Amino acid sequence: MSLTLLGGELTLDAVEEGKVVRVLGFEGRGGWVYRMYQMGVVPGSTLEVLVNNGRGPVILRVMGVEVAVGRGLARRIRVAVLGEGGKWPR
Repeated sequence: MSLTLLGGELTLDAVEEGKVVRVLGFEGRGGWVYRMYQMGVVPGSTLEVLVNNGRGPVILRVMGVEVAVGRGLARRIRVAVLGEGGKWPR
């Protein structure tokens, strides 16, 4: 499967539900970055945004597992939307 970069860089909290993104990097440092690595949210990884309703956590699918990331942390994760229309190829 080959996904292409559709747009520029944005933060994870700004991504619409159903979009597939590639992690570009993190803003800042700290223990939370290590926690992201433990959850598989690493630079270069591909994620699907399952729930992002503008408040509360952002729910993601990472390597087939659903994980929740707090909105504050989501604002510190830089991503780019991938794929045809940003949808996961089925």
